Amino acid sequence: MVIVGGITRLTHSGLSIANYQLIAGTIPPLNAEEWEAAFDLYKQYPEYQKINHKMNLEEFKDIFFWEWIHRVIGRVIGLVFIFPFIYFLLKKRLSAATIRKCLGLMALGSLQGFLGWFMVKSGLVDRPDVSHYRLAMHLTTAFLTFAATLWVALGLIFPKTDGVGPLWPRLGPWVKAAYLVLLVQIVWGAFVAGLDAGWLHNHWPLMNDGLWMHESVLNELKPVWRNFVEGKSGVQFIHRSMAYLVVILIGQVAYLGLKEGRTKRQRQLAYGIIAGVGLQFFLGVLTLLWQVPLALGLVHQVMAFVLLALMTLTWHRYKYGGS
Repeated sequence: MVIVGGITRLTHSGLSIANYQLIAGTIPPLNAEEWEAAFDLYKQYPEYQKINHKMNLEEFKDIFFWEWIHRVIGRVIGLVFIFPFIYFLLKKRLSAATIRKCLGLMALGSLQGFLGWFMVKSGLVDRPDVSHYRLAMHLTTAFLTFAATLWVALGLIFPKTDGVGPLWPRLGPWVKAAYLVLLVQIVWGAFVAGLDAGWLHNHWPLMNDGLWMHESVLNELKPVWRNFVEGKSGVQFIHRSMAYLVVILIGQVAYLGLKEGRTKRQRQLAYGIIAGVGLQFFLGVLTLLWQVPLALGLVHQVMAFVLLALMTLTWHRYKYGGS
């Protein structure tokens, strides 16, 4: 889902389907007449009128496919969750605590679907692009829904011990800080994607012109604070600068994990997160230097997902102990 969502964004396919039909929308156009109707609907909205007015039907089919398959996978995820949940509920295999957690996951999944359509609607009015704020909400909720699902699964795979694991008092504050900053970094990564801010200042470690902070970071918009949430240069500056903080904090967690780890798996986790954050930093630099090629931008987004998974696993295993 994350891979296809990334492709949908990077190929600018997200506004190709301008309506939402829960059941009927599962079936794509099946003949020439239905394809013409879908294309005519797309023509009524700003993206076609202001940007893609020279697009032909075959080109439209290409972008339609990615948005359609993205929505279909979303429906499949819902079915993969709800049918087993009902089955185990009827079989009375779920504890009250697990039922509450599953209902929470269901709420997150529903919110994620709503935010997807809420995001698309923002690009169907005047501006032929989705709101980067709504894109960030949609992407971040996807990450949080996965992280919460993984946390619930880990609780079933590794039943919790009584009390707090021996590592947690020393590592807890660092793990929490690293996790929070990583989430904030993901939000600003979504801002970068939503504003297409990766296609400028394609230099590293300096932005360009020998400057750590390019002058446009503070001068693009007024008042100044808007530059850091709405300006392309400012948003990119926050994202590229915060990457160092993410590396430092996760590096500290890894250092303490290696120093304090009681088991082989705890030390393996430490190696895993430092390797993960190092690879993600390297991918981010390459994505910037090479001006966001589709494949690299996609791998960078997926690696953020993997890194969040590693940090969720680290948090759970360091807190509750176990092998």
